[in-house]
Amino acid sequence: MKIIFQNAVNKALIMLLCTFFVYSCKNDGGIWLGEGESSGKSYVFGDNKDIDNIQGLAKAYSEQDTETLFEYYNKEVFNEKWQNWTSGYLESMESISMVPYKIIPLHVKNGDFKQVLAWSKEERVYKNGSYEMLDLMEQFVIDDAGKVKDFKQWKAIDSVNFGMSYGGKYFGREKGEYSGRSFMFSNRNETDLIEKLVDSYNKMDTEVMKTVFADEFTLNDFKGNKSTMKQDDFKNFFSPYKKVDWNVISIIPIKIRGTDAASGVIVYGTESRVMQNGEKWNKDLMEIVYFNLEGKISSVEQFAKPKQ
Repeated sequence: MKIIFQNAVNKALIMLLCTFFVYSCKNDGGIWLGEGESSGKSYVFGDNKDIDNIQGLAKAYSEQDTETLFEYYNKEVFNEKWQNWTSGYLESMESISMVPYKIIPLHVKNGDFKQVLAWSKEERVYKNGSYEMLDLMEQFVIDDAGKVKDFKQWKAIDSVNFGMSYGGKYFGREKGEYSGRSFMFSNRNETDLIEKLVDSYNKMDTEVMKTVFADEFTLNDFKGNKSTMKQDDFKNFFSPYKKVDWNVISIIPIKIRGTDAASGVIVYGTESRVMQNGEKWNKDLMEIVYFNLEGKISSVEQFAKPKQ
């Protein structure tokens, strides 16, 4: 009788504990603060299948097995163009390895949004000798079929990399506040604007050219002549020429690290001009094109040598 009573007490205790853990342990957390249907909703953990898929994706990626790799992606979103680019990218590698060390599948509670957050070490050895070692945090957005339909990546760059986002050193004509700082790439649409400038220049289309320049800007030509120009000066800009042909070889937009958004763009190319009197002008040009805070060209420094 005593044993029966003890067993009943144990069962009751177990039921009590189970009830306690069910109601005291939360299975959701966090919050989506963005706009849309998921705004204000919390997250719950996703399925282990999501983890398996990311591990399989990483394995196929590391083995450069594009046939298997593409099976993990929604092919309506990651279409043939993307697949061709990815194939070419992986073919440029001597070896590549993606090694996840943390994978967290998350679903919006009572919602359709599914994602997998993955942290991994990635080593890239290029056939051209370049090398990258990255610590990556990536977001894989998953559709209802378990396929990746969107992707974002954030990275921490290891110091062993051959390529960095910053480098070099600024000295200045005189020692000043920015002396000793490194340079970094600028990305305020300067490259597209230079291409737009070159295209309109070759067409002698001053109306389009004007849109790239500030209301007033400075030109310093390779002979040492300095001139200040205004928008109205463009109307006679091409009057000495029958034809011009500016071919760009490279465009490098940079700025001093830790300063405002003003930038300088190094433009290397060649230019040929045919004058109204028939004379010809051919030069290799190196130009520094300065963009102000409004994203307009404020000055140009030009250097030249006879075209090879």
